[in-house]
Amino acid sequence: MGSSRHLALVPALTVETREWPVPFAAGIPLLLEARGRRVVMLASGDPFWFGAGTSVTRHLAPGEWVAHPAPSSFALAAARLGWSLQDSICLGLHAAPFGRLRPHLAPASRLLLLIRDGVAASTLASYLEGAGFGASVLHILEALGGPRERIRQCLAEAFDLEDVAHPVLIGVEVRGVGEALPRASGLDDAWFASDGQMTKRPVRALTLSALAPRPGELLWDLGAGSGSVGIEWLLAHPAMRAVAVEADATRAARAQANAAALGVDRLQLCIGRAPEILPRETPDAVFIGGGLSAALLEALWARLPTGTRIVANAVTLESEALLAVWQRERGGTLLRIELADAAPLGSRTGWRARYPVVQWSVTR
Repeated sequence: MGSSRHLALVPALTVETREWPVPFAAGIPLLLEARGRRVVMLASGDPFWFGAGTSVTRHLAPGEWVAHPAPSSFALAAARLGWSLQDSICLGLHAAPFGRLRPHLAPASRLLLLIRDGVAASTLASYLEGAGFGASVLHILEALGGPRERIRQCLAEAFDLEDVAHPVLIGVEVRGVGEALPRASGLDDAWFASDGQMTKRPVRALTLSALAPRPGELLWDLGAGSGSVGIEWLLAHPAMRAVAVEADATRAARAQANAAALGVDRLQLCIGRAPEILPRETPDAVFIGGGLSAALLEALWARLPTGTRIVANAVTLESEALLAVWQRERGGTLLRIELADAAPLGSRTGWRARYPVVQWSVTR
């Protein structure tokens, strides 16, 4: 079994062959149908380095399979370009949007990108130019390790190649005037499209600190608004997961667009109001940014297992009083956040206070 391209490399086969279908997942049942027979699956390079390996072996028992890896495309590309592989960002973007590059676009970064085909190379160049990194140097590496191998170079803003052949990997030396995405919690509010319903930067930084994201964890972002807290949770690590619950469909769509623009399109959206709607999978942490009520807290306390971290922000006197009662009965800590911004005051400058925020942090 293998793609048409792989099967064409071994035309002298006399055994039964099956072409792997598109999309890739459709081939898994065909492979499993042959369980108990001797089957060879052809895949490029190292199948466990942005390859088909785990997609297949998760369905098989130990001892049912053996892998014979070859040099990966990333290893071949680093060898051709003389790049330090451990210092390069390696991404598989065969079926993923180029928006996932956004967190990695910073001057002097080096990216090694597996892409779908030659047409995608032009799309990549356009994306980089649109993000302000049109001065980036692109190394177009085609058919690495084979007789058709070819390596060319151009600027993203001057990309004019119409004959890029599959399989293709692009090495990117990031250059340009585009703004790099900061890695610290508390992104500038301007990074998020919003109707004003969002957790603002300083409070968001304190909220993320209280939520304490750890690799692989799942967040429920209840009353997501612009999605800013869930998005920054996802930016903390590639293995982070988040489900946002938002009652307003327009805001939910805006949160989804914000997530895609910042490279974390894996943000899941549930349209509805908690606690009437809650995600199915048990979270590691919960943030309540909107819709705080006694009914919601009761529902969460009944549903969530021991060890779940909960952070709730309150602005009104009523919600502040509710958190005070729950903190007294359930423990945790209360933090009052009072901020002021310098603003014109006649011909001089004075302090303009923001609404104070009371934050309750507790571990169930």
